[in-house]
Amino acid sequence: MEDIIFELKDVYFSYLGKFPALSGIDIKIDKGQKISIVGANGSGKSSFLQLLDGLIFADKGSVSFCSQELNEKMFDDEKFSNEFRRRVGFVFQNPDIQLFCPTVKEDIVFGPLHLGFKKSLIEQRLEKLIDCLDIKRLLDRSPYQLSIGEKRKVAIASTLIIEPEILILDEPTAGLDPQTTRQIIDLLTDVNMEGKTIITATHDLHIVEEISDIVYVFGRMKKIVKSGSPHELLDDIALLKENNLMHIHSHRHEDKTHIHPHIHWSHHTEEH
Repeated sequence: MEDIIFELKDVYFSYLGKFPALSGIDIKIDKGQKISIVGANGSGKSSFLQLLDGLIFADKGSVSFCSQELNEKMFDDEKFSNEFRRRVGFVFQNPDIQLFCPTVKEDIVFGPLHLGFKKSLIEQRLEKLIDCLDIKRLLDRSPYQLSIGEKRKVAIASTLIIEPEILILDEPTAGLDPQTTRQIIDLLTDVNMEGKTIITATHDLHIVEEISDIVYVFGRMKKIVKSGSPHELLDDIALLKENNLMHIHSHRHEDKTHIHPHIHWSHHTEEH
């Protein structure tokens, strides 16, 4: 039982009480697992991650963290709130949400300073992240001067510097060039090998095999329609089509139209 990090039982959530986002979610996430959440836009992936991070709370059902129920009252307790924020790190889909200080360095160290970490420890961890993510040249720049790939690296650094036990990431490779994507995948793999739990929502199906032990597919009805190994789910063409994770591409060749299904791989280039 002590290995269960998160457990959700029959969880429902809606925005403003009338826009359903999650409908009957049942899931257990164990310590040290790599979990991926995939699904079409609007299937509830981001809401699910925010629920795990205590940013929103269930309308119905229960959400527990290490056998403790997660609710708004728990976060009124400063001791619990600080401990939770030390143990659980969240990387938002939009890095601009996390970056608000005048310089990159100030953004990265803001979290641990706020949580009361010693400055010597923060500097030590910062140096490690600078080397790992190759961001030394960015430290004195304003976050608003960065490309999307650089912003994502800084947002990840601002979370990793806390060294959380659980890392939750919402579309961490969206819009990135292949080299930056590779750096982030390698980083997540290394972090997991250190024993940390990784939970990722992604549209990049080509990275799922590397960052997942188990994949959960969220469907149009805002619930989990299937779970299994990456290989099992990526081979299920009918499942991918039904849940809008493939598209049909047609082209003409020798006066004939050919139709082929394509998985929704992400090949966007880095924006500046």
